[in-house]
Amino acid sequence: MRATHLSGLFKILIPRASSSYLPFLYPQQRSASILSGLSDNPTAYHKKIRRGRGPSSGKGKTSGRGHKGQKQHGKVPRGFNGGQTPDEVVHGVRGFDNQFSVEMKPLNLEKVQSWVDQGRLNPSKPITIRELAKSRCIVQVKDGVKLLAKGSEKLTSPLHIITSRASASAIAAIEAAGGSVTTRYYTPASIERIIKGKTDPIHSLQSQIAIPVEDTPEQRDYPIRLPDPTSRKDIEYYRDPAHRGYLSHQLEEGQGPSLFFKTPGLGKLVARKTRSKAASAAENRIW
Repeated sequence: MRATHLSGLFKILIPRASSSYLPFLYPQQRSASILSGLSDNPTAYHKKIRRGRGPSSGKGKTSGRGHKGQKQHGKVPRGFNGGQTPDEVVHGVRGFDNQFSVEMKPLNLEKVQSWVDQGRLNPSKPITIRELAKSRCIVQVKDGVKLLAKGSEKLTSPLHIITSRASASAIAAIEAAGGSVTTRYYTPASIERIIKGKTDPIHSLQSQIAIPVEDTPEQRDYPIRLPDPTSRKDIEYYRDPAHRGYLSHQLEEGQGPSLFFKTPGLGKLVARKTRSKAASAAENRIW
């Protein structure tokens, strides 16, 4: 009874704010329902399979390997037929790997607009592969980046993007918002140098890219220059104004991007000399 009166006296003399000085007078109170509901995210923890711990686990006795044989006792290489001639040798390998195929990293407009809204991309400056990689908008780029129009209805900022390739719908969406798209040639090695800051991400020897942005980065001397395409397929792609290629300035008015087929009406007309039958017959006379 005396202890009860003392604790009541302490509560009167010492205010509630001083509970940090005398924690033994105010024990912590926690809700049991909150503690019982604590758990990891569903994908953050995977239960380890304990093999060979009895039949009730489902992986006991043979541990899920079955009875006897080489696969039960040890490891077997892929395609091993027990010493028999492998199927790859008997039937051969079908198909081929296309050495001319390229692996482009897809980039949707909705993701670019989301990065702009978060402040991770600056729309007042040209957006190149370097800015996209530094902001983690794209990762593991191999042969280049292709701009796609998924989520184009969410695009509100006028963007000036320089990528490897772009779809026609993505180009139309960006230009409708007041921006611009320029496609230029990159190699896997040049992409690595651009991300490291050793190569200019925009300009090369053949490029004449005009960026309609006030806050344009200053051109500085880079140790390694940016390469230009050498194959006919790449040259024709970046000469095409429909692709907004950076080599389209090389075309004359009305000229097509092809290096092989001439545009009708642009070639030189050579007058064919026609000879009369009488003149040709006279030349064929012996005397």
